[in-house]
Amino acid sequence: MNMTSTEARTEAAPARTEPMPSALEPPPGAPKQPASNRIPSIIVAVVIAAVATLSIYYLVRGQPLLVQGEVDATRFDIAARVDGRVGEVPVARGQNVEANTVLVRIDNPETIAKHEQALAAKVVADAQLANTNVGTRPEVIAARKAALERAQAAVVLAQKTYERVRQLAEQGNAPQARLDQVTDNLHGAERAVDQAQSAYDQAVNGYTREEREIAAANVGKALADVKAVQSIIDQMVVYAPVASQVYQRNVEPGEYVSPGVPLVTVVDLNDLWIHFDLREDLVKTIKVGDRFDVRIPALGDRRLAVEVKLIATKGEYASWRATRATGDFDLRTFSIRAYPVDKMPELRPGMSAYLDWRR
Repeated sequence: MNMTSTEARTEAAPARTEPMPSALEPPPGAPKQPASNRIPSIIVAVVIAAVATLSIYYLVRGQPLLVQGEVDATRFDIAARVDGRVGEVPVARGQNVEANTVLVRIDNPETIAKHEQALAAKVVADAQLANTNVGTRPEVIAARKAALERAQAAVVLAQKTYERVRQLAEQGNAPQARLDQVTDNLHGAERAVDQAQSAYDQAVNGYTREEREIAAANVGKALADVKAVQSIIDQMVVYAPVASQVYQRNVEPGEYVSPGVPLVTVVDLNDLWIHFDLREDLVKTIKVGDRFDVRIPALGDRRLAVEVKLIATKGEYASWRATRATGDFDLRTFSIRAYPVDKMPELRPGMSAYLDWRR
């Protein structure tokens, strides 16, 4: 039986369907790509992933607060209590000096003259005290004794004269006026004896206790005057209070200076500390005795361990101000002193110090 052409096509065996070639795959018959050519692509992908990861990490991580401080040291502004002309300044700026080293000499002739005058007054007071302690001279005592004996002899003579005149007056051979006269002479001679006796006793006893005390007080006053002038003379030479370094010479030889004017400024390099001004919201996280490291840029960012030894009792001023009209407020700062745990000879006052303060 004959079949039509349509049926023949229907009954024919199905044709095999082959897959379409992919765009990423090499065409049939082409050579395959080696694995080493895919390594740069892998490296680029890894770098991109690392950069993205680090960017996210630094964006999310909190940044440390950089606090700047300054190295400071004990400073002495040396002044004198006297006026005068500068005679000598034997030190130079930047010179290291030991304690009690002469820094300035001041000339004041008037003060020197007052000192000599006070010394002379002291010598006079000492002589007066010595004279008082020695007492009356023997020659004076002998003279007072002779005067007493003469007065006693005059009394004896007056007594005899009185007896004769009294007897004559009783017999009527002498007037009453004569008797009155000799009586008055007798009384005068007796008073003269009393006076001579007192003078003799005074010479024998010497000066009284009160007079000796007055003489001793005069000596003390003269000595005090000498010490007062000497103290002024001592101030004419200015010494270094501690081992330090000369920072400034404010005067030169020949200049006239007044009391209280700074002459030389020295800095004690053995007493260094680092001064920070911390905001009040950071002070609550620190206490006396805490230790931390700071960086010194002037010394190549060397690390220095410091210890907090002073936190100011009261905030001084506002170093940070609010940037918004609402929601923030002014923050005051507190002075912090941190002393190096170990000595660093290269550390100098005025150097900056940085602290990475993590919130």
